[in-house]
Amino acid sequence: MGLTHDPTFQKLEKWYHEHAPHLNMRKMFEEDKERFHKFSTTLKTDHGDILIDYSKNLITEDVMKMLVELGKSRGIEAARDKMFHGDKINFTEGRAVLHVALRNRSNHPIMVDGHDVMPEVNKVLEKMKGFCHKVRSGEWKGWTGKSITDVVNVGIGGSDLGPLMVTEALKNYSKGGPRVHFVSNIDGTHIAKTLAELNAETTLFIVASKKSAVAKHFVALSTAGPLVKDFGIDPDNMFGFWDWVGGRYSLWSCIGLSIALHIGYDNFEKLLEGAHWMDNHFKTAPVEKNAPMLLAMLGVWYINFFQAETHAMLPYDQYMHRFAAYFQQGDMESNGKYITIHGKRVNYHTGPIILMANFLAQTEALMKGKTTEEARKELEAGGLTGEALETILPHKVFQGNKPTNSIVFKKLNPFTLGALIAMYEHKIFVQGVMWEINSFDQWGVELGKALCKKIEPELHGSNEVHSHDSSTNGLINFIKKNHA
Repeated sequence: MGLTHDPTFQKLEKWYHEHAPHLNMRKMFEEDKERFHKFSTTLKTDHGDILIDYSKNLITEDVMKMLVELGKSRGIEAARDKMFHGDKINFTEGRAVLHVALRNRSNHPIMVDGHDVMPEVNKVLEKMKGFCHKVRSGEWKGWTGKSITDVVNVGIGGSDLGPLMVTEALKNYSKGGPRVHFVSNIDGTHIAKTLAELNAETTLFIVASKKSAVAKHFVALSTAGPLVKDFGIDPDNMFGFWDWVGGRYSLWSCIGLSIALHIGYDNFEKLLEGAHWMDNHFKTAPVEKNAPMLLAMLGVWYINFFQAETHAMLPYDQYMHRFAAYFQQGDMESNGKYITIHGKRVNYHTGPIILMANFLAQTEALMKGKTTEEARKELEAGGLTGEALETILPHKVFQGNKPTNSIVFKKLNPFTLGALIAMYEHKIFVQGVMWEINSFDQWGVELGKALCKKIEPELHGSNEVHSHDSSTNGLINFIKKNHA
């Protein structure tokens, strides 16, 4: 049953049309002094509390009840359980989805095709642990007998974005570890610039590739042992992973070797432990108290009822500056699709679709797409026939006729860059004129500054604050309590 045909969705949709235009957060906070407590949850961990305040949303208690009903009606609990059980929920590729096994610190059995994958997972982790100790202690030497001071991670997509994001976020934990550098652009300038600043005698290269990837200075992270050997890398220097590890979730696997080298294996283990804690919360908490589910349902509320498809993620810790980019990829690759699991076209918005890659090929793909007949020929050439072909076929068809703008220039220099910046400044101005918007004032910023001046002195001292709405009071008091 499609989302919009679900009676629970239709019930919520009816409520939306009747009441949503009248939702006013300021009024809701004024009328309910307990709103913060009703719409927030604190996750208690051994490493500190995590507060999730969702009270500043266009929601009521009735809305949340209906969202929970909708989540249950859509089968979110059953789907979660299938994932943890090792069912092949990635049905188009015939694979289980078990990144949770990679951080299964309680080590309970996790089965795929009747086989417990945990011994293999633990074996790779132990190999990573030993390797990290050798490199960080100076025991691992290059060909000239010098210790490793720099690590270059060569990967793309999940093999790059995840490790890059984490190593940036955890820089404060890198003492005693090698510097890490990430090369992901096929433009040779990227690696040339990186190598120009490094000493080859003390540099270790990590080649991260699912399909394929000299000896003393290269290690490989791959699912293809023979190809690694053919490439010239010693199989002893290969760290394996499995086809049930999606690229977007691979930082928990040996793809995270650059993380472990940089921050130390003990800290990498703590990263796994934190994820495992959240896995357990996700697995056991009821829907109405389940943080990932609450956030997901709120997203559905805005995307499918308010038609608000843009989600701004703004980390206020500078070290997390790659966090949003990492989940941008995760969101658009995971849910930016228009064919359902039943092979039907959706009639509602899904995840954000943000495309920016493979310049010429991408613009051609957007223009041409792939017809049903082209997809059928491709699948037949790959050996698929009958029901198997018809099941996969809708997922291989892509609409075309999508316009794009291409901006190409011979060389990026100061002049060209200045021209590009000005072009976009004027574009913003023209749009503001068309919308009758003053593109140049910033009263919202000034309001934020004024509120900040009031809040800043309230952060000092131990007295509880009660001068704001319940949500802001709750946030201030939580920060004062936990960051004194």
